[in-house]
Amino acid sequence: MARPNITLYTAQTPNGIKISMALEELGLPYKVERIDISKNTQKEDWFLEINPNGRIPALTDTFSDGQQIRLFESGSILQYLAEQYDPDHKISFPKGSREYYEMNNWLFFQNAGVGPMQGQANHFNRYAPERIEYGVNRYINESRRLYGVLDKHLAKSKSGYLVGDHVSIADISHWGWITAAAWAGIDIEEFPHLKAWEDRMYQRPGTEKGRHVPTPHNIKEHMKDKETADKYAAETRAWVQQGMKDDAK
Repeated sequence: MARPNITLYTAQTPNGIKISMALEELGLPYKVERIDISKNTQKEDWFLEINPNGRIPALTDTFSDGQQIRLFESGSILQYLAEQYDPDHKISFPKGSREYYEMNNWLFFQNAGVGPMQGQANHFNRYAPERIEYGVNRYINESRRLYGVLDKHLAKSKSGYLVGDHVSIADISHWGWITAAAWAGIDIEEFPHLKAWEDRMYQRPGTEKGRHVPTPHNIKEHMKDKETADKYAAETRAWVQQGMKDDAK
């Protein structure tokens, strides 16, 4: 039985690059299946067999019983990779330890807080067909509040990471979102400790390799030129709105 036998089904999104970053940090071999979410590939029957929710990322592997296991939800996939393939705790901590539970605090903080709130900030700030100030302000302000929580926590961190003395899946889970702060209308310079953490993560080879899967990670390049940013937003807005119509059927 060959393990790992990992295929990552992903796209260039903050949630997608979490998994490729973790795989690179662990040095695991994996295959990549690019999912074109602009064409609703994630809604096709074959993909729904892997993730019934029709979202990326998803991952398949050969499990210890010799059968295929199908995984979805980025936090769940990160926990699987840590538990199955990180015996030396490169990106995790021993199960049952204080750091293990603290790591899960921040993992769920991202999955239940930063991701959903910033995702809505992106939507109302960039993709909605009309600008609704209440929605824009509600989600940008809540995302900024969560950034403040992270910033205050990192100000007390001796290692510069969210938990313990080294990087973990808690850090990996956050990075793609934090590095896209400006896209959501958030000025990362307001959060110096979080900005220092973002830069520290940038220096990691696992981040550099993983962030460019399955296509180049260029959100910051988009933000350097307003015309480029507006064009990218318009292109994305078109398929986001179409996807919403399709989901409503």
